[in-house]
Amino acid sequence: MTEQNNHPTDASIDETIARILAADDASRETEAATFNQAESDAETAQANRDSLRRSVLDGRARELADISEHTEHDGDQFDLVERRSLRRVEGLSTELEDITEVEYRQLRLERVVLAGLYSGSSTAEAEHSLRELAALAETAGSTVLDGFLQRRATPDPGTFFGSGKAEEMRAAVAELGADTVVVDSELAPSQRRGLEDIVKVKVIDRTGLILDIFAQHAKSREGKAQVELAQLEYLLPRLRGWGESMSRQAGGQAGAGGAGMGSRGPGETKIELDRRRINQRMAKLRREIRSMKPAREAKRANRKRNAVPSVAIAGYTNAGKSSLLNRLTDAGVLVENALFATLDPTTRKAVTPDGIGYTLSDTVGFVRQLPTQLVEAFRSTLEEVAEADLILHVVDASHPEPEGQIAAVRAVLAEVDAHEVDEIIVLNKADAAEDHVIDRIRRREPHVAVVSAHTGMGIEDLKRRIADSIPRPNIEMHLLVPYSEGDVVARLHAADAEILHTEYQEGGTRLQVRVRGPLAAELQQYRVQDDAA
Repeated sequence: MTEQNNHPTDASIDETIARILAADDASRETEAATFNQAESDAETAQANRDSLRRSVLDGRARELADISEHTEHDGDQFDLVERRSLRRVEGLSTELEDITEVEYRQLRLERVVLAGLYSGSSTAEAEHSLRELAALAETAGSTVLDGFLQRRATPDPGTFFGSGKAEEMRAAVAELGADTVVVDSELAPSQRRGLEDIVKVKVIDRTGLILDIFAQHAKSREGKAQVELAQLEYLLPRLRGWGESMSRQAGGQAGAGGAGMGSRGPGETKIELDRRRINQRMAKLRREIRSMKPAREAKRANRKRNAVPSVAIAGYTNAGKSSLLNRLTDAGVLVENALFATLDPTTRKAVTPDGIGYTLSDTVGFVRQLPTQLVEAFRSTLEEVAEADLILHVVDASHPEPEGQIAAVRAVLAEVDAHEVDEIIVLNKADAAEDHVIDRIRRREPHVAVVSAHTGMGIEDLKRRIADSIPRPNIEMHLLVPYSEGDVVARLHAADAEILHTEYQEGGTRLQVRVRGPLAAELQQYRVQDDAA
């Protein structure tokens, strides 16, 4: 029997080597493709992050652009000089290192990282909100370093953000040297503590940031009381304590203090003491604010008794309300390119082009997610809007999302029962706005005035619209005033009367006028029958 040859031939060896080399080449190509894909994904993620960061910083620059802020109508602006002389300096801090003390410290923001969470809204809306948060943080005196957004159906109950995004924020905070993370929502106390444990720096939510700005800018006694009340309402559920040092009373003779009989039990802990003191302070502030209310009501009642029309300026923060007040009345109130620059209401006299007088009141600005505590604390101030005859709803026409501003303001007006007052949408900053945005709002809103408080464009048209919208003198009278009583004629040339016709006769000055009720009663003795009748 012939023995079979089992040795491989040269051809089979070559085929095997070729297959090995082909498999090796395919494996290398697969590895290269995988590496390139991973590198591309990393570059895409970095590009998205850089784009968001540029969007936040560019948006902040657009929100608070360095432009020539003031006109001759704004006056000397001494209040602004005083405020800027106390501006915070970047890099200087006396803060404690222990983040557990955060509830017992005044908020001082320096180098911050922003973070936002969104679910149903579009990415563009979330970026607009984050840019607004950047403007708020800068107004509070901080430097914005970076911004993060996460899309998530529901917030994480423990840390608000997902664990991966929280770790990414921790790495960014360590890399950039940030000392604060500002979250674009109101956090539950447990969520803030959980996020602080991960990022290792203090965490402040949107509400705390807005309250800090209000605390910086409040000047009047009432404004300071309202802001302090809002801060205490925000702080009360966020108090926390730790350790045995919380106990304020020893446990009887067996206790470490040896306090003796009558002192058994845990006693009042420090956190309970803090809560009691905060409640007492809040009650005192509410009494003080109530005691200030009658003075404002007396002024309002006096205006109503004299039937003086009132116009309230309301709108989004930094939309140009104070600049518009200055342009209409030369009031000289503080104007600053910052969010919530003015908090205290200002009322000034104004006159329509045809001589009818009215009052014009500036109010506190509104913002998305305006803290409920502030709405309640400033309710007495916002009553000026609800009691007005007309609202000038000022909108920043150059803003990327003016419709969102309008909706946010109207939501707050509804809370203070001012949604039924007649309203004129005033599109301010029209010199920097795009025409298609103005046309879009004009199609949606029935009463729109396009103005620029900075350049004066459209101001005369706005004055005419105000004259047509406010209550005017409605009692028509025919008078014959003796020449010896010229003071009566001078009185009719005041801002609460309208002279339709004047004729000089032998017996005196014959006038056809429209007046309001209180003045009509004083003029009855000069009333004569209309000849035409």
